[in-house]
Amino acid sequence: MTDSELRIVFMGTPEFAVASLKALHETGFDIAAVVTVPDRATGRGRKITFSPVKEYALENNLALLQPEKLRDPAFISALSDLKADLFVVVAFRMLPEEVWSMPPLGTFNLHASLLPQYRGAAPINHAIINGETTTGVTTFLIDKEIDTGMILLSKETEISPEETAGSLHDRLMEMGASLVVETARGLAARSLVPVPQKKIGDLLMKPAPKIFPADMVIRWEEKAVKIQNLVRGLSPYPGATAMLRKENRSMRLKILDSSINVNITETIPGTLILKDNSRLIVACGQGTLEILSLIPEGRKRMSGAEFLRGFDPSGWEMV
Repeated sequence: MTDSELRIVFMGTPEFAVASLKALHETGFDIAAVVTVPDRATGRGRKITFSPVKEYALENNLALLQPEKLRDPAFISALSDLKADLFVVVAFRMLPEEVWSMPPLGTFNLHASLLPQYRGAAPINHAIINGETTTGVTTFLIDKEIDTGMILLSKETEISPEETAGSLHDRLMEMGASLVVETARGLAARSLVPVPQKKIGDLLMKPAPKIFPADMVIRWEEKAVKIQNLVRGLSPYPGATAMLRKENRSMRLKILDSSINVNITETIPGTLILKDNSRLIVACGQGTLEILSLIPEGRKRMSGAEFLRGFDPSGWEMV
């Protein structure tokens, strides 16, 4: 079966999914339809916004389906009528069995980790937060449980010590797009041998659940390296949070960029240390961390030096 003969339904929502849809489309696969979330009203003005995947579909005249419920009989019927050979899923919702079992070549998903590690909604964030030095992308056949299906292909990459969730997201997005094309071709040629995840290593499982506000809070009693990983793993979004406090006053900060400072020591975690009146350094449980970029509550992103202009740090501490 040639690329143009393989009929695909693509399902996805965010920017991460667009790269894979674009790769399939530009390679020449027959995109029978694109499935994405319904339009939503967002912001103070309640403006209707489209998902990035919908934007791409509209720009390229691709058929579009936006079901409110994936078990809606009308949606199921519309999918069936498309007579697709394969469904490809990237950053979408959990599919009911009547959907993922429909195409003859199956339904596969792209996940931003080396499965079976980091199953869940936030694999990129958690890999960096945990200090991993390698990660990757995996394609797998969807089954009844989330992220547990048989593995088709995977590709590994290094995580540099300075890499943030944002930069890793962009790299994995492009790696994943390439892997999606390779997987689609392999399934069409029936050359791929799916491997059960339980047969891949015998390691302690590391989950990747959704990030909640409590997970974003910096605890200064931790080691500087652990805090640095948290900052990297949550930058640029949603951002690691810290609270500056002085008596009955407080200021919430989002820390977006930091570095470990090995030349300064301080025994009390949360103590502010100024260097040359332009470098904001905070004592940790072990080591110190210099804040390079942050967003003070109600203000725009700025450097540590910009924040210190006009700010008297005396009496303030991080809590």
